[in-house]
Amino acid sequence: MEKIPMTPTGHRALEVELKQLKSVERPTIIKAVAEAREHGDLSENAEYHSAREKHSFIEGRIKELEGVLSLAEVINPANLKGAIKFGAQVTLVDEDTDEEKTWQIVGEYEANVENGLLNIKSPIARALIGKEEGDSVEVRTPGGEKSYEILKIAFS
Repeated sequence: MEKIPMTPTGHRALEVELKQLKSVERPTIIKAVAEAREHGDLSENAEYHSAREKHSFIEGRIKELEGVLSLAEVINPANLKGAIKFGAQVTLVDEDTDEEKTWQIVGEYEANVENGLLNIKSPIARALIGKEEGDSVEVRTPGGEKSYEILKIAFS
């Protein structure tokens, strides 16, 4: 199986979520299923069906997180330098609008565009890999062609 790259922060966040699901969410929903079962006829018991559905979701998420964490390759960006690669914090300027953005290139399970965490498999990240400060990058996005200049690369 292929390793899944992630930062130490992303790895910790997944571990915390897994612990929460196993120690809090799972016992709570198991109790809710048991209580709903006590209410009688299961075929018409909406509470029971809702609790079973949530239980199924939690169990699926636990399995997913365990799988991801077992394949995780934790890469500490503080140990890296040079051209853009996984873990880099990259400040770009849109050459059309002069808008500056800062992204960190992270693994797909920790990516969150609203928080500036860019999936390494995204078109922008793929276009940035291997580039240096001062380089211009053309990116084909769902919204059309974009041109960016790389202002700064940091690893922390």
